[in-house]
Amino acid sequence: MKRELVKVAAGAMSMALVLTACGGGSTKSGTSTTSPTSTAKAELSPVELIWNFPLSAIPQDLATVQEAVNKITKAKINATVKLQPQTFADYKQKMNTVVASGENYDIAWVSNWNWDYVQNQSKGAFLPLDDLISKNAPTLPKSMPQFVWDATKIQGKIYGIPNYQTVTNKEGFMIQKRFADKYGLDTASIKKLEDIEPFLQKVKAGESKDVVPFLSDRLGRFGNMMRTYGLEGITGNFGGVDLKNPDKVINYYESPQFKQYLDLMKSWHDKGYINDNAATLKNKADIEKTGKAVVQYHNVLKPGGEVSTKLANGGQDIIYVPITETFANTGSIITTMQAISKTSKNPDRAMMFINLLNTDKELYNTISYGLEGKHYTKVSDNVIKINKDAGYNPNASWVFGNTFNASLVEGTDASVVEQTKKENETAKPSPLMGYKFDNTPVTAEIANIATVIDQYLPGLTTGTVSADDKLKEFQDKLKQAGSDKVIAEMQKQLDDWKKTK
Repeated sequence: MKRELVKVAAGAMSMALVLTACGGGSTKSGTSTTSPTSTAKAELSPVELIWNFPLSAIPQDLATVQEAVNKITKAKINATVKLQPQTFADYKQKMNTVVASGENYDIAWVSNWNWDYVQNQSKGAFLPLDDLISKNAPTLPKSMPQFVWDATKIQGKIYGIPNYQTVTNKEGFMIQKRFADKYGLDTASIKKLEDIEPFLQKVKAGESKDVVPFLSDRLGRFGNMMRTYGLEGITGNFGGVDLKNPDKVINYYESPQFKQYLDLMKSWHDKGYINDNAATLKNKADIEKTGKAVVQYHNVLKPGGEVSTKLANGGQDIIYVPITETFANTGSIITTMQAISKTSKNPDRAMMFINLLNTDKELYNTISYGLEGKHYTKVSDNVIKINKDAGYNPNASWVFGNTFNASLVEGTDASVVEQTKKENETAKPSPLMGYKFDNTPVTAEIANIATVIDQYLPGLTTGTVSADDKLKEFQDKLKQAGSDKVIAEMQKQLDDWKKTK
């Protein structure tokens, strides 16, 4: 679910941090070195790498940034990189088409909420990376904690390089400060979802019709409220556990929590709090960027995230109001990664490039923010000011690499780095940490279920249609599509996994 299930959407939001990382490694094919700059270009034949990744919108000045990226990569690993961004809404379909056609590419962004890492690995889309890391990026493992690497492993092997950032989740409201001030919102009084309703009512009554009290897209917000409702998802489709009994897999669309959510959303929709086009809105950034979205709900309220959320919301100041404690699970780690395609003609060079994204601050900040003096200006050594009208403002450093290498965007508290480290180290761990579901035995059922979900879920989760009218029909259609078989397979794999712990 948007991520947006997990980190969107949850996304979409840059860590905007700065932290010196370990030096990276690059190689001549088969020969390790200790620094990406120590390999002479003459030792490597020139290659072009193709990199697919998603963004909220395609930057107008992408070509300028690609040229700047290639100056760096040409000098360090004798490679140029063709940047191929798609919108988050289109990315899954685009990449499914690429893989199905056998189209050549080298690197692709993968996650657990948009173009699924585990699912596509099970189809053989990616190369195992352990040997490529040892050969071409021997110091990369030291740039992230071991538990982060462990969470990426599938049957003991690494198939994706995490874009290291906050590895925790915390669910809650993102609220425009100007409206909170105008209507006297007491954020300390917000302890549960329903507590925001009096504020939504005031916004609805006091603002023009184009102002959206509570923003939703066609995926709804249930996927961002799993922990709020005491649940944890296992797949992006429908299976998970109630944390009161994490040994038993459930279809969470049959849970009392889902019905509770649906009734709340229906109430909010009927009162005019939710945007009318929610059930058909593919990309909520279309409304976000206008600055008209007053309240949103997200599962990644990370330290310092208010700055990137402000950029995404037309420059309007944002305050975070968390509802849950800070927690960590496999999903909060594998939410943003780079994988190397099995079709790659240059996997060694692709790994060298990923290594640079995670260890070379110049490259990372270029792809994250563009060119100094054009797309941003330096305020101080580690602080920059974004020029949002210069044609390059992806606002998604978490898509590209190790966010601890990022410059601080003006307005970010410099203590964010330490806050994030502390949260990474102290978050409540999931009882299912490390467990990943392989859907290979039930791929046909998963596909059928996805069709049913796409048909019914937008209307239900946005409150556009009533649960009393459609929920039972939705649940019956899921069973006809094979949901019970998939739940049984999840349970079997969970039981088997637990035996190894």
